[in-house]
Amino acid sequence: MAKRGGFSGGMPGGMNNLMKQAQRMQRQMEEQQKEFEEKVFTATSGGGAVEISVNGKKEVQSLKIDPEAVDPEDVETLQDIIVAAINEVFSKVDEAQSEMMGKMTGGMGGLGGLGGLGSGLF
Repeated sequence: MAKRGGFSGGMPGGMNNLMKQAQRMQRQMEEQQKEFEEKVFTATSGGGAVEISVNGKKEVQSLKIDPEAVDPEDVETLQDIIVAAINEVFSKVDEAQSEMMGKMTGGMGGLGGLGGLGSGLF
């Protein structure tokens, strides 16, 4: 008796395993993203006159300004120091995020190699 159809029966089980693996990978990525978003990054500028801390979502958690850095006659310098600290801490977040993505994708050339699993995470 001849079989009808194109599948021999081995493919559906393999596809099922592939889908389970993809779902597990997506859950792991979501967990790592949540942990990353809660991580706190800190940067200073002006020789420690300004310190800023942000979380992985780039939300400011704290900003500390040394009272000696506050000169009413030179507000522009303080503003520049604050901007420098903000830019530095955001660079740290971006760098850590890129490193995390490299580890998660295992050198697969970015999220495109995951068939869209990573879309919406960042």
